[in-house]
Amino acid sequence: MRMLILFAALLVVGPMAAQAPSEAAQHEAREILTEMVSLNTSLQRGDVTPLAEKLAARFRKAGVPAADVQVIGPEAKNKNLVVRVRGKGSARPVVFLAHLDVVDALRGDWSLEPFALTEKDGWLYGRGTADDKGPAATLVAGVLALVRSKAVPERDIILALTSGEENADLPGAAWLVHDHKQLVDADWVFNFDAGGPAIDHGKLAWIEFQGAEKVYWTVTLSARNPGGHSSLPRADNAIYELINALRGVEAVSFPVDLTEVARAQLGARAQFVTAPEAELIRAVLKQPLDSAAAYRLARFSPSYYALLRTTCVPTMLAAGHAENALPALATATINCRIIPGENAAGILQVLRRAIPDTGIAIAEINPAKPSPPSPLLPERLALVKAAIRSTWGRDVPISPVQENGATDGVFFRNAGTPVYGVTGIPMPVGEEREHGRDERIPVKSFRDGVAFSTALIAGTAGTRKPSRK
Repeated sequence: MRMLILFAALLVVGPMAAQAPSEAAQHEAREILTEMVSLNTSLQRGDVTPLAEKLAARFRKAGVPAADVQVIGPEAKNKNLVVRVRGKGSARPVVFLAHLDVVDALRGDWSLEPFALTEKDGWLYGRGTADDKGPAATLVAGVLALVRSKAVPERDIILALTSGEENADLPGAAWLVHDHKQLVDADWVFNFDAGGPAIDHGKLAWIEFQGAEKVYWTVTLSARNPGGHSSLPRADNAIYELINALRGVEAVSFPVDLTEVARAQLGARAQFVTAPEAELIRAVLKQPLDSAAAYRLARFSPSYYALLRTTCVPTMLAAGHAENALPALATATINCRIIPGENAAGILQVLRRAIPDTGIAIAEINPAKPSPPSPLLPERLALVKAAIRSTWGRDVPISPVQENGATDGVFFRNAGTPVYGVTGIPMPVGEEREHGRDERIPVKSFRDGVAFSTALIAGTAGTRKPSRK
């Protein structure tokens, strides 16, 4: 209940309102995005380091000391960029986070060149425009504006543009947090890879503010037997055994588990949906929980289902080595997204009970990384509120979000640093082309994103004019 009250309270405006970016600043931001998209930074066929070096050069040219502009990583390829704008040190630093790597894209899959920024019919097309180079470009523009203002921040502002967020063995954010904590040690993190403004029926309706994310965890199910010749079928075929195990997993329905952030998300969402849907939301929010209402709400969409409970689903299958041989091994990969506060050991027990065949081996691929919810403190929400007013000239409802996916924020949360996911690029509801064909963002939304980032960075910095002495 306390969290819901926060959104009804009057939020304090930041210490200094940021001026709207000039046309020259908007032009430079567009130039930065063009440069970003043109470089293939996928882990499969690209490299983040050349882009990190180009961006580093911009900050050095703007006047950031070379020692505070670091292109750093464990290997020559896919390095991270960390820029520190030094302030008075009267408050602890804040990190602004985004990632520069992208999911690969093949020209034959797209109607346009994926690694070139193309403007068409009011949209900007290109791999990474939405995830995550568009938001990263707005951060670069905002930090450059802070540097060029010559204002002295109350705290250090740290820009961390990382590599390896998209399924790397060692994500850049994890490497920075674990091996170079002093570079990114902060009071909190604004993560520009989650949350953001939503356009509903052509109008800016709400701002999603991510305060929690589900925990990523993967296991394999394996069935083994001696195999043999396909002309001599046997009852213990490994594929049949695996299928039976998967049917057990399919039947699992984890209990509803509403976190405080999820409750706030549903409460904020209720005002934007149909009356029957809103009625179900209100029923779910009652205590004790109305399980029947939760079940009906989950049927509205996969997003509700995922918000209400832990999920485990098969994503990959592998079996056999020849068409004329019985398989000696059949394996399924099961990806789980665990509600914050629940643990992998408990989920594993549920999976074991759901699989009737004790011969099925369950192996953990990678340990679950706890990601505790971040407290939605009024003073941090006030900074976002002030940036919203500066950008759009009015208050916009803020909706807390519990992310169903995973971001680099997990590594900071795991280390005890609160993380808040928010961007300033408004996206139409249902426009979900990240990782897919013809990824895009609206032209006007990118301009709004530059204004929002500039305002949020200036407000967070608590800038003041330099002394004339």
